[in-house]
Amino acid sequence: MLVVMRHGAPESEVQRVVETIEEMGYTARPMPGRQRTTVGLIGNDGRVDGSRLAALPGVQELIHVTKPYKQVSREWRPERTVIRLAGGLTIGGDDVVVMAGPCSVESERQIIEAALAVREAGATVLRGGAFKPRSSPYSFQGLGTPGLALLKKAREETGLLLVTEAMDETGLELVGEVADIIQIGARNMQNYALLKRAGRAGKPILLKRGLAATIQELLLSAEYILAEGNPDVILCERGVRSFDTVTRNLFDLAAIPVVHGLSHLPIVADPSHGTGHRDLVAPVARAAIAAGADGLLVEVHPHPDRALSDGAQSLYPEQFERMMRELRPIADAIGRRVAEPAGSRA
Repeated sequence: MLVVMRHGAPESEVQRVVETIEEMGYTARPMPGRQRTTVGLIGNDGRVDGSRLAALPGVQELIHVTKPYKQVSREWRPERTVIRLAGGLTIGGDDVVVMAGPCSVESERQIIEAALAVREAGATVLRGGAFKPRSSPYSFQGLGTPGLALLKKAREETGLLLVTEAMDETGLELVGEVADIIQIGARNMQNYALLKRAGRAGKPILLKRGLAATIQELLLSAEYILAEGNPDVILCERGVRSFDTVTRNLFDLAAIPVVHGLSHLPIVADPSHGTGHRDLVAPVARAAIAAGADGLLVEVHPHPDRALSDGAQSLYPEQFERMMRELRPIADAIGRRVAEPAGSRA
């Protein structure tokens, strides 16, 4: 980090910056120039809180020479992280993992029917919300704990792994007892208490990009989880808010290769929330795989017209089956393959 002093800052203000840096446990190196002085902070481990320095008299700006996140970066770990799940499934390697199912668990019949349909089409992970954050307090909020029990039953009947969302620290404990992957949704991407608890959960975390979050903010949120000791984080691009109302969100396709360049963590795509329209899900899913996504998170409902949440963006089972057929040659073309359900794997 470089601390840039204001033009004409007296030596006493420069010395104050030097002393503060040393109090923080780092080495300070003043570098006088013709117009102004800069002070280099040496020994930055990526966790420096610059607010203390920015508030000092005479400081004009801080320039971060290294990235503010550390453990999630390629500089920290050049090789990509491969997350290993039950049954030999991996995320972040050569396999492309498809997670599919309804937005919400609504009933035993609905979730079992959805699980059987997505497994038959080739999905390896069942998604479904037991706890649902909704914009309106009057919308369906999910079945809660009974929904987790239904997800567990669906796993027993199909062999699919489970990903479902935890909304708070208490819910994270409950979800962690059932899920193979714990999802932290877009609205909670910067819930730092929840992120810290997720870092101690002992389960892989699927972290969704916030509704208006930059890529750097997404990576910093992931850093919270890794900093608590959990290296198994899956990032998720699900679109960000835009001025255009044609789609529900603006799906950021470029985020996939950008994240791969900046971080060793795997990233999956959510074309359902990224578009909000079932007719757009398959085209965006195909593009995401071509761009290098390590997986997909897709909403599929046996009867979308009767769904209690997100029916407009949920695929019919036959649409999902067709999409899966389209994805396989795309994955093959870039040297990858769509992962198969446990009973289908060699």
